[in-house]
Amino acid sequence: MARELTGSRVPAAWALPIALAALAGLALLSVCVGRYALTPAQVLAALREGPGGGGTDATVAGIVWQIRLPRIGLAILVGAALAAAGAAFQQLFRNPLVAPDTLGVSAGAALGAVVAILAGAAFASVELAAFTGGLAAVVVVTLVSSRLRGYEPIVTLILTGVVVGGLLGAGISFVKLVADPYNQLPAITFWLMGSFAAATGRDLAAAAPPVALGLAVLAALAWRIDLLALPDDEARALGADTRVLRAAVIGAATLATAAGVAVSGIVGWVGLIVPHMARLIVGPGFARLLPLAAAMGAALMLAIDTAARALLSVELPPGILTAVLGTPLFLWLLARVRRDW
Repeated sequence: MARELTGSRVPAAWALPIALAALAGLALLSVCVGRYALTPAQVLAALREGPGGGGTDATVAGIVWQIRLPRIGLAILVGAALAAAGAAFQQLFRNPLVAPDTLGVSAGAALGAVVAILAGAAFASVELAAFTGGLAAVVVVTLVSSRLRGYEPIVTLILTGVVVGGLLGAGISFVKLVADPYNQLPAITFWLMGSFAAATGRDLAAAAPPVALGLAVLAALAWRIDLLALPDDEARALGADTRVLRAAVIGAATLATAAGVAVSGIVGWVGLIVPHMARLIVGPGFARLLPLAAAMGAALMLAIDTAARALLSVELPPGILTAVLGTPLFLWLLARVRRDW
């Protein structure tokens, strides 16, 4: 199927190296682009000499090491987490419309995070609250949809996710209503729009371990996750404990999503469209799909963030650009998948 969908233009085996090379090129471009433009020579000199600067201009070293590298690292981390989680959820529920957004994971994580911000919690507590909210949301969506009879299970799952997401959105609105309008409300509103503008090395260090853990679990279970595409009785006959496996996949994907949401706010579409793009190239096998989706998600998120701070004098929230780009791209993907199948 991978050759059928990609044709002869890009061999599937080259997809991951090409995506990683594009990601490296985007990272170098992103370090150079900004209000204070830098040349590649300045950037390479600052990278070679380290945070201390050495012979590099102290201003250049500060911009590279304290501002742009943490921001680039967070954008890559969040993009990889959202895309990998979207691929895992789509494989788990056998549904191409499932994503962290449609299952309520992002809204649940956002509600947990804004409640923590309202309480004046530190970043670690915000991240924990985001994970708890995201996990609770996906558990509620799964349990409610499994109890509804007489409807197509896939449709029921999506509609339940939309309904629960709407309820969580109402909770977010209530938190904004009771927040301090001078201090807490601006922070919550700015956080919900999604941004990497305030990224620091401490944020990157705090978010990297849970995202890495979530992706590592998904990678370790990659070949078993393919078994979930089979009916449960066939998967169990092949040695897969479907209940434990589903719980592990949901927990790992939710952990990665929640950690990303905690540092970036809500950034939509990445977890929905990137797995489709990767699947068109390498096919549905999760062992090949996961690394390519993560690399493409990281590259897309970095490209969006770079454009968000370079297009206008006022920085755009990444969520706006992902929606503007994601809507027509998803419609194109729907038409392409339907025609190919």
